[in-house]
Formats: sequence, structure tokens, C-alpha cells
Amino acid sequence: MSGTKFVYVIFIRTTPEKLWDALTKPEFTRDCWCGCWQDSTWKPGASWKLMIPDGRVGDSGEIIEIDMPRRLVLKWRNEFMPELKAEGYTRCTYEIEPAGSAVKLTVTHEIDLPESKFIDSVSKGWPNILSSLKSLLETGQSIEETRRWPEGW
Repeated sequence: MSGTKFVYVIFIRTTPEKLWDALTKPEFTRDCWCGCWQDSTWKPGASWKLMIPDGRVGDSGEIIEIDMPRRLVLKWRNEFMPELKAEGYTRCTYEIEPAGSAVKLTVTHEIDLPESKFIDSVSKGWPNILSSLKSLLETGQSIEETRRWPEGW
């Protein structure tokens, strides 16, 4: 079976350690991920949740692999949109590599399902979130549109 994959590469003027913190710590994710934060002990096999500002679980899964500050692999399923939840679990991989005065971040989100609605959805969301993360780390300010959860979601 052929799957669906989204890959996004971005270079950010920061260190691998600061980027890792920005990807995993609530004080950063709330600012560039629409008010959301992640709940996990950040150990292999641990549960993982992306929490929506109103207290709902937006996404859930498990830590598959963790090599701080280089690589994080998550088993990931949407929990609040029935048509996306029905597709089951995806795999999201963050790869962090030094790149001169910057850090290269590669996010790969994939599922073993052709024409996935979930992957189509994240392919629209990741560029905004990661661009806001880049702005936050390089300027101290995230993109305003990524600071609040969208109304009606």
C-alpha cells in the first residue's frame, strides 16, 4: 500500500537545544501553536498529547523515539475531528541538525494510507506553525495568527 507523506524543511538561526525546547516546552508551543501545549514525560513509550486551550485533547499518541536534541518520533492521531481520527495513527518525525550559524529542522508527517485527509490537513498547518516558531526564536515574537486557537474549532 502506498502512503501519504508531508515533508517540510526550515532553517532557523538558533541552537539545537533552543529549538528542542521550542518544540517541546509549553511556554514556546502556546505562543506559536495556537495556544496548544504538549503533555508527555518525553521518554520512549510514554504517552503524548497535544492539548487544546479549552482543555480538550487535540491529538494523542506515543513517544516512539527520542534523542534530545536531535530527533523525536511520535505516533500521532487526531482526536477532535472524526474524519481525521478515523484514519488512525500517523508518524511525525522531527530531525534537528546543525547547519552553520543556523539549525536545519526537517518535519516529516506520514501515514500508510493513500490520499490521507489528515496529512492534507497538517500540510496546511505545519508551514504556519514552523514559520511562527522561526520568528519566535529569531526575533522573540511569534506570528500573531498562531497565538490563538481558531474560533469554531
